[in-house]
Amino acid sequence: MSKLRRTMLYVPGSKPSMIKDIYIYNPDSIMFDLEDSVSLKEKDSARFLVSEALQKVDYRGIETVVRINGLDTLFGMEDLEIIVKAQPDVIRLPKTETAKDVKEVEEIIEKLEKEYGIEVGKTKMMAAIESATGVMNALEIANASDRLIGIAIGAEDYVTNIKTKRTPEGTELLFARCQLLNAARSAGIAALDTVYSDVENMEGFRNEVEHIKGLGFDGKSIINPRQIDVVHDVFTPSEEEYEEALQVIEAIKRAEESGSGVISLNGKMIDKPIVERAERIIELSKIN
Repeated sequence: MSKLRRTMLYVPGSKPSMIKDIYIYNPDSIMFDLEDSVSLKEKDSARFLVSEALQKVDYRGIETVVRINGLDTLFGMEDLEIIVKAQPDVIRLPKTETAKDVKEVEEIIEKLEKEYGIEVGKTKMMAAIESATGVMNALEIANASDRLIGIAIGAEDYVTNIKTKRTPEGTELLFARCQLLNAARSAGIAALDTVYSDVENMEGFRNEVEHIKGLGFDGKSIINPRQIDVVHDVFTPSEEEYEEALQVIEAIKRAEESGSGVISLNGKMIDKPIVERAERIIELSKIN
């Protein structure tokens, strides 16, 4: 089973207390942010804090991701030079609009890996898509590099770009979400949904998580540890789903033992997609 990325928890790179202890909340991934959540005057100190933490703090096997500033800013290149050396698991690119954006960062990362004596290819990448142009180019972005482990949608910039605003129903995001999801599946990488900013509205948050799980997303970017349990709960298979999955696997075993080429359960044929879903449900149940 591929790496679980149900929750990717944002941590401002300028908050040393959060950076040090954030692993205690046990998200699937921790994303240290050097971009939007860090003021201009704190960019240098945030970069240093994150670099030191990556080298000195034991994050207990939790995936570490760093969102850098764009290369079109004064800070992006220095972010890469310092952060690649600190060896996070993933570099997250902000505001990705074309495959060229991905390839440009990939070339720099490879150069830095060679310079620092890091295994070439060790540093993975993730692309955040936050504009109409990026959404329309999602397929080429998702397939731009073997380093890419996923793509994510950034809703606030996107809805501003298309001249609307977010709503509880999320109608304005449906096209973008589906476009990104299909691009990710085409490339065989993860699809991460956007943050839900109203941390007090847990009912609304759960509804959105259930919606994106139904669409097929792997997980969600989150901004508060309180949101972790909700996401993990929604993505955990129910007892009924687990029992049905076990029955599917048992039916396969019986068919193999009897030499039957036809597999059925309760009068219904079992084909490859059903088997794959059953296997994923069982793996998710074991993890939880």
